[in-house]
Amino acid sequence: MGYQHVLFEVRDGVARLTLNRPDRLNSFNDAMHTEVREALAALRADASVRVMLLTGAGRGFCAGQDLGDRAVAPGGAAVDLGASIERNYRPLVLALRTLPVPTVCAVNGVAAGAGANLALACDLVIATRSASFIQAFSKIGLIPDSGGTYFLPRLVGRARALGLAMLGDKLSADDAAAWGLIWRAVDDAEFAATVDKLCAQLAAAPTRALVAARSAIDASAHNSLEAQIDLERDVQRDLGNGSDYREGVAAFSGKRAPRFTGR
Repeated sequence: MGYQHVLFEVRDGVARLTLNRPDRLNSFNDAMHTEVREALAALRADASVRVMLLTGAGRGFCAGQDLGDRAVAPGGAAVDLGASIERNYRPLVLALRTLPVPTVCAVNGVAAGAGANLALACDLVIATRSASFIQAFSKIGLIPDSGGTYFLPRLVGRARALGLAMLGDKLSADDAAAWGLIWRAVDDAEFAATVDKLCAQLAAAPTRALVAARSAIDASAHNSLEAQIDLERDVQRDLGNGSDYREGVAAFSGKRAPRFTGR
């Protein structure tokens, strides 16, 4: 399928989805939302995919919403921003959180507004040291959306979440990693090789178990300890009946590298 605003390819078990409006810092318009949805649907239908990589073209990851699509003329009617969230950002964030494979976001430059929070919807976020994260919403009289008010306090705590939301200051990749907002910050020169190595590692992993770990960790926010241990019991029982567990034990006993299939 041909795309105009994204690049999408599957190679060696890695589905690489690149936001491709570099002249607009990969900000979203309706057409790019449509193409991202189509690419994610194609990913779900492709049994060869073992991991999904989300990144951006050019000098930035994503500047969020293209405000040219949301401009309000002086004296004109208000724009329904809620409709945009319902139509585009809500399904996108939920799709990223529920993909049947591990997800990596490679932040290669600025991640602002909804762009910052789309990154946080992925399982592992890795960024160049020159990258930054900006909850820019307060600068235009809004609140963090695209899951921002959900992700931020869970990742960095209430005090830092409020500071990011209210001040809209730029957060460096190093500070984002130190705060626990993202997985890692790496030198720019090492970024591409580090991302490729991470994706290859995940593609060779027992991906069904990795996705189950994501679901269990997400559920823990609402469970008591007793309920969470019950959940672990049930998930472990299910995974123990899978072929990846048998392969993992056989490989360990045979002192060889495992060959996982995600089943």
